[in-house]
Amino acid sequence: QLRLVESGGGLVQPGGSLRLSCAASKSGYVMGWFRQFPGEEREFVAGMLWSDANPRYTDSVKGRFTISIDNAKRMVYLQMNSLEPEDTAAYYCNAAGYCSDYVCLPGPYWGQGAQVTVSS
Repeated sequence: QLRLVESGGGLVQPGGSLRLSCAASKSGYVMGWFRQFPGEEREFVAGMLWSDANPRYTDSVKGRFTISIDNAKRMVYLQMNSLEPEDTAAYYCNAAGYCSDYVCLPGPYWGQGAQVTVSS
């Protein structure tokens, strides 16, 4: 059983930065970050293979968000810069999905979620 534990959400002003962290009990999976706006389904934000140097991003976060993996620590990060109020959502770490060249679909393993609120 793969377990994912997230940390790092919070309140930040527009233009600010936050880093989300996801501790994985096992390595080697496709890893992704998804977010959910109130009343909507979860949507893809960023994803990559565990040993891949080709991260994928949804268009709205390209150039602002960066996904990375620390293999030794089994940690997955989402660095979020230049945050906008439209980024306000619950963010979820995900594992064991599938990535094409441009997008990732979620797998069955989810973290507990981290609320990110961008507001002045």
